Amino acid sequence: MGYLFTSESVSEGHPDKVADQISDAVLDQLLAFDPSSKVACETLVTTGQVVLAGEVKTDAYVDLQLIARDVIKKIGYTKGEYMFESNSCGVFSAIHEQSADINRGVERADPMDQGAGDQGMMFGYATNETENYMPLSLDLAHRILQVLAEIRREGVQMTYLRPDAKSQVTIEYDDNGLPVRIDTIVVSTQHDDFVAPADDSIEAQLKADEEMLAVIRRDVIEILMPRVIAEINHEAVLALFNDHITYHVNPTGKFVIGGPHGDTGLTGRKIIVDTYGGKGAHGGGAFSGKDPSKVDRSAAYAARHIAKNLVAAGVADEILVQVSYAIGVARPINIYVDTYGRSNVKMSDGEIARKIDELFDMRPKAIEERLKLRNPIYSETAAYGHMGRESQTVTKTFTSRYQDAKTIEVELFTWEKLDYVDRVKAAFGL
Repeated sequence: MGYLFTSESVSEGHPDKVADQISDAVLDQLLAFDPSSKVACETLVTTGQVVLAGEVKTDAYVDLQLIARDVIKKIGYTKGEYMFESNSCGVFSAIHEQSADINRGVERADPMDQGAGDQGMMFGYATNETENYMPLSLDLAHRILQVLAEIRREGVQMTYLRPDAKSQVTIEYDDNGLPVRIDTIVVSTQHDDFVAPADDSIEAQLKADEEMLAVIRRDVIEILMPRVIAEINHEAVLALFNDHITYHVNPTGKFVIGGPHGDTGLTGRKIIVDTYGGKGAHGGGAFSGKDPSKVDRSAAYAARHIAKNLVAAGVADEILVQVSYAIGVARPINIYVDTYGRSNVKMSDGEIARKIDELFDMRPKAIEERLKLRNPIYSETAAYGHMGRESQTVTKTFTSRYQDAKTIEVELFTWEKLDYVDRVKAAFGL
């Protein structure tokens, strides 16, 4: 019997994502001026206020206030009426030095013996149902909000849009676990109060709210969704769109109060949005604000890199990879594989796991070097998902009032590269 599966996404203006982006901007600035920085930066955002806390070990000195304000401005919180605005919000820092007890377990004379920055288990997942080897429901949810942000920044259509938004997509799958149609799309977007009530009565306010909702619903279906569909190049995915999709647009009826004024935001509260939308599994560790010595982040990226290359090589149509660590210990405790019965090789999942252990060095320092994780590459990950993104080389310039500006060429989303496919094929005889 078939089933329905749902994933959600949130925009860059969602309060939790504002916090994630500030944390990763701080990390990038520190890595730009000191690549050996150890960073665990947490951010809280609420009405008119940003609070930074965490632990840092670095030789760099950065202006935390300026970093936070630049991120908030870039997102689009630039008006006082939002009750959270880049120039006027308070920025409070409670960052202190990293614990020496943790650091002694990480640093070693031989960098390759570098221990894991914490214990825990991390997961990587891939499926061939989309071109980027991501679950379709999450991929579409991300796309909807990325296009919505483009429309907001263009300022030509849907000019009432504000930065905060959420989306949700439900896909119907058949008995074989293959997507057959899109069942439901939910879009909730913050907006201006763009229809004034005729008078102060409750009835007049409700009528104005209904008029605004009708405009937003029409624009989502007639402006937003056609642009989303136009950007999809995968024929199998296009075939899933139909005339019977259920749309829920701003289902509460009104969404004027939003962002950090409407809901306090915290770093690391959108870990399922950041990864696989509920497919596969998640070890529980958040990513943003953490340097790559924290295996919560680096090993999760490495596990995604493994899973994607194995699916692309044809080892399985769908695969989950788990790796786990003990704090201060370099080599992982285990590597686990689940192919959900969709393996294409005559090997057990345990045998596939042993092949992975031979092919991929999963010591933290080896992961850092293989995926080039000591570079300032993290700001781009902090909204619209860490996985399924396009690997590309860009030039970034970092300025500081305390040091000379630095221009660095970096490679983004290295864990999305299909650079191990040939080696995987050779190892599995494909």
